[in-house]
Amino acid sequence: MTDLEHPMHYSTNPLFDLTGRTAVVTGGSRGIGFMAARGLLQAGATVVLSSRKADACEKACVELRDFGEVYAIPADLAREDECLRLAAAVGAQWEQVDILVNNAGAAWGAPLEEFPASGWDKVLDLNLKSPFFLTRALLPQLERAATDDHPARVINVGSIDGIRVPEQSSYSYSASKAALHHLTRVLAAELGRRRITVNAVAPGPFESKMMAATLEAHGDQIAASSPLGRIGRSDDIAGVTVFLASRAGSYVTGAVVPVDGGIATTR
Repeated sequence: MTDLEHPMHYSTNPLFDLTGRTAVVTGGSRGIGFMAARGLLQAGATVVLSSRKADACEKACVELRDFGEVYAIPADLAREDECLRLAAAVGAQWEQVDILVNNAGAAWGAPLEEFPASGWDKVLDLNLKSPFFLTRALLPQLERAATDDHPARVINVGSIDGIRVPEQSSYSYSASKAALHHLTRVLAAELGRRRITVNAVAPGPFESKMMAATLEAHGDQIAASSPLGRIGRSDDIAGVTVFLASRAGSYVTGAVVPVDGGIATTR
């Protein structure tokens, strides 16, 4: 039985309990975002998913409802006006937001000589500018949720390709993730006084649509490159997300946490 087939909640240990918390997860209809949403639901949070396609949002909600209370608000977050619309829609239904997971992202690969301007614009708009615009737009709801004992949380999803030099020609993707890691630290310094923590998760290889072709062609070699000898699993993302969102992670801010089995940190 896989973890997605097992709707039981995590331990009720108060360190990790998110009962009564509201979380917004962008790019939550699949991949890393779906894994994070599932973990937050299992810890007791109410989750609001957003991704560009309404049908994908609804499909994810159907799959996640066994784990908890989940809603969807589709939005194309590559556009600032859509970030503002999402924040307004969330604010109309939830007075406060305890947890924001900025996960929506895009990648682009092409040889150096052929890499187009559109490959920079699309990736930077979604991977870097969107987390900034949405965090800013949701600040009133985050501040209403924040207390000294329970800060509000912003969790940005970066990548180990923002830590190491990637093996593929993904110039804008790796640059956007490195920039997002640093934006995480800048916002942590700015928002700490407002009782909001800002951290980043830097995943390595996980099964997702973005990684599907790479894993099909090179999955065995990638797994072998990890000291742990495998690629990431859903619980690996769920667990680190719950930690950063819960009382257990309330004194952690400005951190970039690699979740990669040691691929980027032991070479």
